[in-house]
Amino acid sequence: MAKLWGGRFEEGLDKKTEAFGASITFDKKMARQDLKGSLAHVTMLASTGILTADEADQIKAGIKKVEEKYEKGDIEFKIENEDIHMNMETYLHAEIGPVAGKLHTARSRNDQVATDMHLWMKDTLTETLEKLHNLREVLVALASEHVETIMPGYTHLQHAQPISFGHHLMAYYSMLTRDFERFEFNIQHADISPLGAAALAGTTFPIDRKETASLMGFSDVYVNSMDAVSDRDFILEFLSNASILMMHLSRFCEEIILWCSNEYKFVTLSDAFSTGSSIMPQKKNPDMAELIRGKSGRVYGNLFGLLTVMKSLPLAYNKDLQEDKEGMFDTADTILTSLDVMAGMLSTLSVNKEIMSSSTEKDFSNATELADYLAAKGLPFRQAHEIVGEMVLECTKAGYYLQDVPLERYQEVSPLIEADIYETLKSRTAVERRDSFGGTGFEQVKMQIERAKDTLESEK
Repeated sequence: MAKLWGGRFEEGLDKKTEAFGASITFDKKMARQDLKGSLAHVTMLASTGILTADEADQIKAGIKKVEEKYEKGDIEFKIENEDIHMNMETYLHAEIGPVAGKLHTARSRNDQVATDMHLWMKDTLTETLEKLHNLREVLVALASEHVETIMPGYTHLQHAQPISFGHHLMAYYSMLTRDFERFEFNIQHADISPLGAAALAGTTFPIDRKETASLMGFSDVYVNSMDAVSDRDFILEFLSNASILMMHLSRFCEEIILWCSNEYKFVTLSDAFSTGSSIMPQKKNPDMAELIRGKSGRVYGNLFGLLTVMKSLPLAYNKDLQEDKEGMFDTADTILTSLDVMAGMLSTLSVNKEIMSSSTEKDFSNATELADYLAAKGLPFRQAHEIVGEMVLECTKAGYYLQDVPLERYQEVSPLIEADIYETLKSRTAVERRDSFGGTGFEQVKMQIERAKDTLESEK
């Protein structure tokens, strides 16, 4: 079949050039969306009288047959047909003959591809939200089991203060909830129909863009035809949101990788989410966590790739915009798989509570407790801080810890210190007493978890 745009040309495309310009190798992912848009378009063409009812019925029947072939895997996508639109139209022509050409009345591949991407993005965002919801449920369930599991809190990757492991997990829940909200907002800009903008200037035919929007499930239509065919903000938002999500997952994976190392031993990953070594029989590697951490780079690259494509494009449509799809598809595949793997990894890991807790006993993460103790008894905090710093230095040189200092020595340092200091210096006490709103105190963590459960329930 001749090129659908070939009337003005005397020669065919060079084969290498044809392959270079074709997008069917990747935009075939949007076959369902393309057929859905065509079905809505022909329905509108009939209702507005642009096509006869008989012509529309023939085209609808043909679209259904092409759809059935696609679902059965009987469609062969061909480079010479360039893109998903021309491949689908070619199959439609084979089914119903020349009347298939009337389907393209009052539309262009420019608004058609934009419509396909909006439909595809809406479907992808829905799936992304479902998987994010599931991962957050896994996090909340794990946090609920470990409200009173004590671990070191870190700053600068140094022991800082003892915290609840549940509190640590809920920090990631908060990050992922913001991710959820960003993707949820992303739907607003994906949920707009470009169909009917045609090439860039609209059409002389009496189309009804709101009808096609409604038939496809869109809540609104673009009010400017040039913006409709050239806007890729909704994809950039998706890539940006995906980059922030992958950054969060990468941070979490970095900690998991540290936690399951021999130096930490805080957690043990399931065999189902670990691999071994071809030469070292003892190895159990956190490869899935490492892969998620690594895949953040390709998602960032996809974002910067499209930003660079868009940065100097004049209105309206340009062939450069063909480069908007591969990164979008790749990013979606990457984040959806990463969310599944992350949920599986977290739901099956084992937490070594005793090792976590004991790691807060042989350090100085209780130093702030001693400073707060003195401040609560009236000593200015800056003075208390200096005293405790000197005590830490003394203990470091002597080879013991604050809880090992005799009461007599403490009272030499400050008569404000009494026998109750040893209870204050316990890690569990330190965590439990941090009951300020949002703190690591057990009751505060429980409150975070209950709020999270309410939020997750409201999303269903």
